[in-house]
Amino acid sequence: MNFSEMSGIKQWALMVGGALLLSVALYFTYFKTQREANAGAQKALDAKLQENRELEPYRTKLAEIDRQLASLQQQLEIEKRIVPDEKEVDGFMKMLDGEAMKTGVELRRYTAKEASAKEFYTEVPFEVELDGPYYSMLNFFDHVAKLERIVNVSNLLVANTKKPSDAKAKHTYHYAPSETVVATCLASTFFSHDIQPAATAVAAKGRKR
Repeated sequence: MNFSEMSGIKQWALMVGGALLLSVALYFTYFKTQREANAGAQKALDAKLQENRELEPYRTKLAEIDRQLASLQQQLEIEKRIVPDEKEVDGFMKMLDGEAMKTGVELRRYTAKEASAKEFYTEVPFEVELDGPYYSMLNFFDHVAKLERIVNVSNLLVANTKKPSDAKAKHTYHYAPSETVVATCLASTFFSHDIQPAATAVAAKGRKR
């Protein structure tokens, strides 16, 4: 019997049955799969929201940690200027040369001495010879004492320019009339402990002015 030959009630019943069958098929295929996917996405979302709630108290702590790190970085930069981690000594010599020029002192000689390795740093001493007016010499050592970088001055000997050997000066120069004193001392600078003392001594050995 063709569909057209069926009575209206049978046609309607058949259509309703087909619709139900199609609905059941869609439910067990597309709709069920989509619902399961939605349920999985909701579960993942709930887990992420829970994770965010657990991490929320650490937000303020993270900001505080960032501030502490910035402060520590700033302190580290200051410490690097006080006790550099460089392996060369040119910067140290240029620094002393600059202070000598500012105060009107002639810095004549650097002689590298044996470096001394400590647990956390290396001490690098230089014998220094200089001359100039008496008050200029005082200003020079005052400036060195106030440098940000640590410089220790020891074994200071001072003599008149007419007899520089009293200060154990290695050479006699043509001193200007205003220059009244000659001095020698041991100027020591410091580097972080990873410095190679031998390389430092070679870099500075024999440098004279």
